[in-house]
Parts: sequence; structure tokens; C-alpha cells
Amino acid sequence: MPNYKLTYFKLRGRAETARYIFAYSGIEYEDNTIERSVWAHLKPTLTFKQLPILKVDEMELNQSTAIGRYLARETGLAGKDKFEQAQVDAIVDTINDFMNLFPWTERDETVKQKVTADILANNFPVLLDGLCKLLSDRTWFIGDSVTWADFHWAVCSITLTNLNVDILHNHPKLLALKERVEALPKIAAWIEQRPKTPL
Repeated sequence: MPNYKLTYFKLRGRAETARYIFAYSGIEYEDNTIERSVWAHLKPTLTFKQLPILKVDEMELNQSTAIGRYLARETGLAGKDKFEQAQVDAIVDTINDFMNLFPWTERDETVKQKVTADILANNFPVLLDGLCKLLSDRTWFIGDSVTWADFHWAVCSITLTNLNVDILHNHPKLLALKERVEALPKIAAWIEQRPKTPL
């Protein structure tokens, strides 16, 4: 078994899906959370000046989606065949397309709130309706067992409901999926012990 070290800020953010995979799979890893005060010194040493980074023995992998996909394939959470894997990837990429619309780095709070409200009102119904149709009456998004796409949705939906507590009000199937993921015993144990952070 490789030695894993996941480096990210002391937030859920873009590293949390990987943490769900580690937790569910029972794989030990070093969760190297850094303070913002360390970031100025660490950033110049990084190839692409961004986090998260997963170190696998002596090799490094950047990009949160690539990290999630790699870990999912290593742990059997990527889908049962190549087409399922493509479907799972499509769900994750679609969720990311929408999550990336938010002005996360905007410093003007008035602008940030206005843009966020517009995105939630006009963009996210498209995502939520599409995901709801895709889920239909199944337990999980793809196939008959949980995949990392279900984990990624559960993680991102925390952020969405923090932005607007009622956003899933008209999408009970998606809310139920989030709750099913969070009720998985090893995920529930991780949620109980993880640091309480705003993002």
C-alpha cells in the first residue's frame, strides 16, 4: 500500500471528496492541513501554485478532480466498467462546471452576494433538475453501488446549502442522496471528527 499525503487548507473545499474516498475505503493517509499564514511560503514551491496536492510515495499529483479520479480507481469507486467510469466522470465534471461559476475569490462582499444570488437563481436549477433526472428512482447516480460521483455531490451540496439553506427544497431525491452518503458508517465517522469549517 502506498503512503498517501494530502495537502490542502484547513477547509473542506476541493480536498473533501478525496477525504471521503479515503474514509470510506479505510485507507490511512496524512491529512496535511495548512494555515493561510503558511500559504505565502508554500505557494512558490508548487509547480502550479495551487492546492490540493496528493503525494503518493514520492510522486505528486495536483488537481482535485484528477486526485479524486485516481483514488476512486484505486479503491473501486470509479464505476464498474469503462462506460460507467465515463458516466461518473461526466457527473463530477458537470458539478464542477457549475461550482466554478461562483466568485470564490471576489473581495467585494456586495458584488459577491449579488453574483452568488444570480447563479443560485438562474444557473443551479439547470444542474439540480439534470441531476435529479439522472438519479431518477435509483439509490446511487450510476449503477447499483456508490461511486465517487455520489461523494462529490454530497460534498458540494454542503456548500450549496450553506449558501442557500432552501436550495434543495424542491429536489428531495438529491437531498436524500446527500443524506445516504453521509449515513455510510465510515463517512459518518469522518464527518463527526473533521474540523468544523465554513467551506
